[in-house]
Amino acid sequence: MSGELAFEIHALTARLDRAADRLLSAEMGISYRRFLVLFMVDRLGASTQRALAEALDVSEPSVSRMTGLLESAGLLEVRPAPSGNRRSLSLTPQGRGLAQKCEKLLSHRLARVVENSGIPAAAFVRHTRRLSAALDDAAQTVGASR
Repeated sequence: MSGELAFEIHALTARLDRAADRLLSAEMGISYRRFLVLFMVDRLGASTQRALAEALDVSEPSVSRMTGLLESAGLLEVRPAPSGNRRSLSLTPQGRGLAQKCEKLLSHRLARVVENSGIPAAAFVRHTRRLSAALDDAAQTVGASR
């Protein structure tokens, strides 16, 4: 299985990202990347651009551009944070509503795809969470050995 597993995981992730982008663009008028920003701000609560960049594993300038676009669209509120040179983020009511609709649409469609593959969606979620936890554990082990 010498690189097969790595390729299959990469290919599946890329296909899922593209499918999510097509679905959200067509039905909700928002890209998957922009949805992810709204989703993470909603999950993190009122957060900073730095925390958002870390959560999305992207650069701060990239998050700054994206938050500017979402602010202009009326989906995100960006204000100076009380301390330091940071900017605080929160969803507007319109942004929260859109994020929730997108999340519901994606969850419904992806659950159907998973179920159609013969894998119960609940089992897939459990295994995915276990894999994510194992990756977190491995990252901590690598970080500790440096």
